[in-house]
Amino acid sequence: MVPDYLKIDKLSCGYGRSFNLKDVSVSLKQGVFAGIIGPNGSGKTTLFKGISGVLKAKSGNILLNDVDLGNLKLSEKARKVAVVSQFPDAADITVEDYVLLGRLPFRQPFQFFESARDRVIARKYMQLTGVFPHAKKLMTQLSGGEQQLAAIAQALTQEPELLLMDEPTSHLDITHQVQILNLIQRLNRETNLTVLMIIHDLNLAAEYCDFLIMMNNGDVHIMGAPLDVLNYKNIEEVYNTVVVTQNNPLSGKPAIFLVSEKVLKEVQERYRQKGN
Repeated sequence: MVPDYLKIDKLSCGYGRSFNLKDVSVSLKQGVFAGIIGPNGSGKTTLFKGISGVLKAKSGNILLNDVDLGNLKLSEKARKVAVVSQFPDAADITVEDYVLLGRLPFRQPFQFFESARDRVIARKYMQLTGVFPHAKKLMTQLSGGEQQLAAIAQALTQEPELLLMDEPTSHLDITHQVQILNLIQRLNRETNLTVLMIIHDLNLAAEYCDFLIMMNNGDVHIMGAPLDVLNYKNIEEVYNTVVVTQNNPLSGKPAIFLVSEKVLKEVQERYRQKGN
């Protein structure tokens, strides 16, 4: 039996008395591509911040290969876990220098400059993400999608075991959404990189993730494979929205269709007429 790689055991964290997770427990195998979904205010970001260490745990543990992340030094943790935020910091530095920041956890004492190996690794991931042609540009000169790709390149330059991503496709057009998720999916499969990301778009979550954690009211409503999680019953219970679900004819993954109020009323009226 494959042991759990990331184990979240009865985690509680949050914001004083206003909102806290309710002893959340989640276990993930190494190499999984997992998504955290749920409506606004459900606890997605709180869980993400708890795992990444932005929020201190009030109780519970987060174990990576049976090592408590809370006991690791920042540099040790950064060698294992990389985080891509929703809004990359578009500072007035070149893309190359921005990506090279991912090598900071590996610097030796009194090492003030990047090594040749650092530059090779950074170049590799700039090429892989497609931002290498922009290496000498300032981050502020890039589009939103290009900045997101540069942030992913920086995170990958850390060569992490676990990649945490906070809504990496929000505010991006469909071209950049697919480009980013295809890249992450490919790295996940080719390098056994474990990925955990917050994602709002349920259709993207279904198509790309192997495992989903559906949050509601600070707790896990259900988790499992997309086919088990994304059915109309779970979605309507958590999102309080009427949907229709069918399977994608090519991938077999669930696809979610919204139903407008106008159409819903028309359908209800037709059923009333048939009943009469």
